[in-house]
Amino acid sequence: MKSIYIAAAAATALVPLVLFLHTFSSSPLPQPKPFVGPLPSATPPPGMAVFALPTGVTHRVAAFAYRGGSLLERRDFSMAGALVKHPKGDLLIDTGFGRHIAEQFQTMPILFRAMTFYTLWQPAADQLKAAAYDQKALRAILLTHAHWDHVSGLPDFPSVPVWVTAQERAFISRGGSGQFDGQFGKPLTGIVYEEYGFEGGPYLGFPRSHDVYGDGSIVVVPSPGHTPGSVIIFLTLPSGKRYAMVGDLVWQLEGITLREERPWITRRWADSDAGGTRENLLRMIALKERLPELIIVPAHDMRGFAEMPRLSRAGTQTSRPE
Repeated sequence: MKSIYIAAAAATALVPLVLFLHTFSSSPLPQPKPFVGPLPSATPPPGMAVFALPTGVTHRVAAFAYRGGSLLERRDFSMAGALVKHPKGDLLIDTGFGRHIAEQFQTMPILFRAMTFYTLWQPAADQLKAAAYDQKALRAILLTHAHWDHVSGLPDFPSVPVWVTAQERAFISRGGSGQFDGQFGKPLTGIVYEEYGFEGGPYLGFPRSHDVYGDGSIVVVPSPGHTPGSVIIFLTLPSGKRYAMVGDLVWQLEGITLREERPWITRRWADSDAGGTRENLLRMIALKERLPELIIVPAHDMRGFAEMPRLSRAGTQTSRPE
């Protein structure tokens, strides 16, 4: 009889573990109908271009990023920025790791540091310097959102304005308050923030938009959920090629191609509003159904950045990232 009680107790104790592991199993979101609205016009100027600036990686497993991913499949998550060259002023989309990431990382909560391992390659500022890029051409840094791995390089660009939404500016002002809120323990100082709004109408299934230069080449839409002021940035090049810089809407492309959300535990840690993230994820899935040629670039998936050229010494196109 005692052995029966022991077995029953052991089985009961396993229930929470089984339920927890189930949250990592595949559970695709319902297939939305393809986006059916009109395709917006764009007149990107000659010479407009986009370049990948990968600055390093964090070392994770596939299951960390999307339901159905393997707990045994190791993946390096890209930490990157992208340079958009435009005659009216160049933009840097996010920064990836900066020159001071080692000191910055030490301000993060100890549990976060214990679970996060990273490798720094070359900060964006140093890549631009090596390519003889004139930083006077840089109009602003446009953030997809303000988590640590997207803002680390801001101090490397003193006096360059940082464009954020009002919601994201408030998020920055609140500062870190938990183990996994994604912000440095000590706020970055000396950053010049400039807020922008969404004065434009619907754009590719999103309710509002902000056309940066009025030519349809760089259009920002609100995508709250991961953080309150997260955005998606659509780029249209003179060749007609389109990119969607989706930030952390998903961490790996499978979030869109397989319609898989992050597992419960990473949604709980990482997303300020998981429902908002899901709503915008479904919008992007519907849009990808309509525009299969659209290149979706999650901030932490090197496969998206592999679709962009790098800068050469002369600041022109060179080979794609390895």
